[in-house]
Amino acid sequence: MRSEHYSIATTTSPSVDWFEVHSENFFGDGGQPHAVLNQIRQQYPIAFHGVGLSLGSTDNLSKTHLARLKTLIAHYQPALVSEHLSWSSINGAYLHDLLPLPMCEESVKHLAHRIEYVQEYLNCQILVENASTYLEFVHSDMTEWEFVTTIAQKSGCKILLDINNIYVNACNHKFNPIQFIEFVPPNLVGELHLAGHTVNRFSDGEILIDTHNQRVCDEVWDLYRQAAQRFPHAPTLIEWDKDMPPFDTLLEEVSIARTVRSELHHAAA
Repeated sequence: MRSEHYSIATTTSPSVDWFEVHSENFFGDGGQPHAVLNQIRQQYPIAFHGVGLSLGSTDNLSKTHLARLKTLIAHYQPALVSEHLSWSSINGAYLHDLLPLPMCEESVKHLAHRIEYVQEYLNCQILVENASTYLEFVHSDMTEWEFVTTIAQKSGCKILLDINNIYVNACNHKFNPIQFIEFVPPNLVGELHLAGHTVNRFSDGEILIDTHNQRVCDEVWDLYRQAAQRFPHAPTLIEWDKDMPPFDTLLEEVSIARTVRSELHHAAA
């Protein structure tokens, strides 16, 4: 749910099952954002998706951030609360990005400990999202799917599996994305994300960037079919954060996701 579509969401009762919002957009008191969200919450389930907690940082977790998030959860009672397996702060300075960590046992222990603390503070289970990445660390000694799964198992959280991020990383780092989906236990996945990306081409190759500014590509839809079959109970979100289209465009993407689910359901019946 983006501010560009507040009016449509509150006046037309669009045919969607739920909405997700960035929790930090509602850390302020009162105003239009809360008026809109209170109205939407009366009609739809909502989820909070955080981008600023910086779970992977070595800075102390922000008590102010956690307190505001806890207040939001108490008021809106969201169906899901999620964050990213990344870091974005160092020595109190915050960067406008979700940066990766080495995929190793030290990172697993660090993240699992902090996730446990967050869940205890918030008194709820959270989901953590696999990040899109554009480089690999020489210190990494496990695959991304092992990394994400181990963190969830050690911390007691669930996974927000971003299908576009899996595809972006598979292309950037040359692995088979199906391996990722087939490795993650179905009981650990609580939500799926879909989004568009940008392909930047250069003389020596190309890199995919997770830009969230266009339609889901055919290859990601194909991967989603695999994911929807393996994780049939995980709700799906269409993410679009930049170059916002008309709301009807988002509804068209929702319709494709519903069709995929329906086809899988009928095939299994």
